[in-house]
Amino acid sequence: MYKSLNIKGKLYGDGFPKVMSIINLTPDSFFERSRCDLSAAEGADMVDVGACSTRPGGEPASEEDELSRLLGFMPEIMRRYAGLPVSIDTFRPRIAREMLERYGVDIINDVSGGCDEMFAVCAAHNAAYVLTWPHGGSVSDMLFFFSEKLDSLSKSGVDDVILDPGFGFGKDVENNYEIARNMEVLQEFGLPVLAGISRKRMLWQLLGTSPGESLNATTALNCMLLERGADIIRVHDTKEAKEAVAIYRQFHKTPCSNS
Repeated sequence: MYKSLNIKGKLYGDGFPKVMSIINLTPDSFFERSRCDLSAAEGADMVDVGACSTRPGGEPASEEDELSRLLGFMPEIMRRYAGLPVSIDTFRPRIAREMLERYGVDIINDVSGGCDEMFAVCAAHNAAYVLTWPHGGSVSDMLFFFSEKLDSLSKSGVDDVILDPGFGFGKDVENNYEIARNMEVLQEFGLPVLAGISRKRMLWQLLGTSPGESLNATTALNCMLLERGADIIRVHDTKEAKEAVAIYRQFHKTPCSNS
């Protein structure tokens, strides 16, 4: 199924899958080496900037701290990654509005599952929106959630939506893998699908390792998710993810006819 995404009037999506690389502006991200590394997304297709950690068990930064961190780094990020779609990872409508108005970012990545205020902000600024399922439950629960939220987004005037099954949010290890095994069901919505499993607990807890030792596991699961319809993989390790996507594309390349 061909999918595309309209980003500020420009059709984006020819050549899915894409690599969305993470820039963490937090002092407490679960993966220590990713903290405040502005070069982390070099070579990526898209950039996702976060200034409020949503790691399990963590205490979210205050709204003022989140905004302060973003204001301190966004000018350099926008200069460094000019020409790439830039996403802001926030669940706060005020932060989204500030980043859209000040810097003209392209995407709001909201791990909360959204609210009417956030939808209105995105609609007013013609921003694409990442709709995340932040709960645990069955595949049917996920589909019902997306159906309801997509209806609300459409009524709010948000047409450009990316679906994220929300690995790690409200789910234990088994639930994460159940969703991963069945992720192709999201194809019925005809929208780009984002998978964010990079170095998460579902990998290192299963293997008895740590986030810092989970690059190989991340790459392995990302390849499986690409096979199940992921269009965007959100990662800490850009080079390795780009290599995985290149191999995936070559593997699925249509062979030349001999006739």
